[in-house]
Amino acid sequence: MKSFYAYLLIVFSGTASLYAQEIDTLPINTKGLDIKLKRSPLPSRTGTIPFKPVEIDPIVVDARVNYWKTRTSVGINVNQATFSNNWKGGGVNSLAVGGIVNYKTEYSKESWSFVSEVILEYGKVKNKDQLQKKTRDRIFWDNKAAVQLSKNWYFFGSVNFESQFDSGFAYSKNSEGNEFPNLISKFMSPGYLTESFGFEYKPSKYFSTRIGTGSARQTFVLDTAVYITKDANFPNDRTKDKKAPTKYGVDFGKKFKNELAFQIVSNFEKEVFTNTMLKARYQMFIPYDRALVNIDHRLDVSISSKLNRLMNVSLTGVGLFDRDNDTKIQGSQNLSLGVTFVFPR
Repeated sequence: MKSFYAYLLIVFSGTASLYAQEIDTLPINTKGLDIKLKRSPLPSRTGTIPFKPVEIDPIVVDARVNYWKTRTSVGINVNQATFSNNWKGGGVNSLAVGGIVNYKTEYSKESWSFVSEVILEYGKVKNKDQLQKKTRDRIFWDNKAAVQLSKNWYFFGSVNFESQFDSGFAYSKNSEGNEFPNLISKFMSPGYLTESFGFEYKPSKYFSTRIGTGSARQTFVLDTAVYITKDANFPNDRTKDKKAPTKYGVDFGKKFKNELAFQIVSNFEKEVFTNTMLKARYQMFIPYDRALVNIDHRLDVSISSKLNRLMNVSLTGVGLFDRDNDTKIQGSQNLSLGVTFVFPR
C-alpha cells in the first residue's frame, strides 16, 4: 500500500513539471500592453558599414631662401665737462659729440659672392675759448664681387672709395695768442677711388687676404685752396703764401692723378671674447712706376665690447704711412663710450 502511494506521488510530480514547462512556452498576446525592454549596454550597429579610402594631399612648403645678409649699426657718443670759475683743480669746459654708421650687406649663392660695406664717421669737440676741432671724419665704401675657384681661393674684382665730410685744419696761434686755422684738406681733397682685381685667399670666415695684381688708384684734389697756406697773421714767417709743388701726390694746378699698382688688403673680424669684437684691416699699395721708392701702408684696428643691449665701449686706432701725405708715420686713436643701435637685432 505504501508503494502504491509512492508511485502516485511520482506520477503527480512529473505531470506538474510537464505542465509548468508547457506554460513557460505558451505564446503571450502583448497587444495593447506598455512593455519597456531594458537596453543592452553593448553597442550594436545595423546595416552595412561603407568603406572609403582617405585621400592624402601632398604638403606644399612655401620656403624661400634669402641669399642676402644685411647688418646696420648706428653709434652715438657724447662727452661733456663743465667747471666753475673758482675750480682749483684746473680744467676747460668742453663738449664733444661723435657718431658712426656701419652698413654691411653680403650676398652668397653657390660659388658667387658679393660684399658691400659703408663706414661713415664724424665727430667734433668744442673747448672753451678755442675753435671747434674735428675728432673723427671719414667716408669709406668698399665693394667686392668674387667667384670661388677652389676651397680657399677666389677670383675677385673690387671698387673702393674714401674721402672725408668736412674741411680739415692745422691750428696755430698768431701774435695775439689767438688760434688760426690753416686749411689742409676737405671733401674730395683728397679723395681716393681704387679699382682692383686679382685673387683672394680666404681660409676661414673671419680672415681673408686680397692680392690685387691689377690695381688702379685715382687721387683727387678738387679744391686748389688746399695747395696754399695763408699765413698773413704770422709775423715770424718770411712769406705770405707758400705753394707746394704737390699735394697728396697730385701736382700743383692739377686735380687728378692715376696710378697703376700692386695691392694687398687683409681683413680680420672675429668675436675674440664674449660680446667683444676685434676688427682689423691692413692695406699695402705699391705703385709700379716707383715700387722701390714709395710703398703706402695703412692699418685700421678697432675693438668694441657690448656692455648691455644698447651701451658699448670701443677703441679705434689708425696707422698710416704715405709719402705723398707726410714723410713720417701718421697715427690717430679714439676711445668712446656711447649708445649703439643694431638692425636687425
